[in-house]
Amino acid sequence: MPDAKPSAMIAERPLPAPDEDSAPYWQGCNEGELRIQRCGDCGHLRFPARPMCPRCQSLESDWVAVSGRGVVYSWVVCHPPLLPAFQERAPLAVVLVELEEGEDLRLVGNWMGGSADEISIGLPVEVVFERVTEDLQLPHWRPVED
Repeated sequence: MPDAKPSAMIAERPLPAPDEDSAPYWQGCNEGELRIQRCGDCGHLRFPARPMCPRCQSLESDWVAVSGRGVVYSWVVCHPPLLPAFQERAPLAVVLVELEEGEDLRLVGNWMGGSADEISIGLPVEVVFERVTEDLQLPHWRPVED
C-alpha cells in the first residue's frame, strides 16, 4: 500500500481483534457482561488476559463475571487533532477505571457520562456497552446511577 495516504488507513474507527486469550472477554462484552480472567489456582483476577498468572505462574484459568463497577483512577480529555475516526467525538474523554474487585484491576474506556467536567478521581462509575457491530459491543463508563 505505498500509494495509500496515511489518513485513509486510519479513517475508520479501529476495533479490537480478539485472540485466543481475549476472546472470552469480548464474548462477555457482546452479551452485555464484563468478564475478567481468573487464575485457576490462586484466584487472582487479571486484566488484560494472558496465559500465565503473574502471581503464582499457574497456567490454569477461567473467566468470571464482575460487577462492572469501580471508581475513576485517572482520565484524559483528547482534543483535536485526532484521528479522522474520532473527530466527531471530540473532545473525547477517556477514563481509567479501577474495578471494585481489585485495586490492581484497571480498565480503560470512553466516558459516556456527559460532560468531562463531571469526571473526578474516585468518582463511582459503572460499565455501559455500545454496540458497534453485530458481533461486538465496547465497554465504556458512566457515573453510577442511583
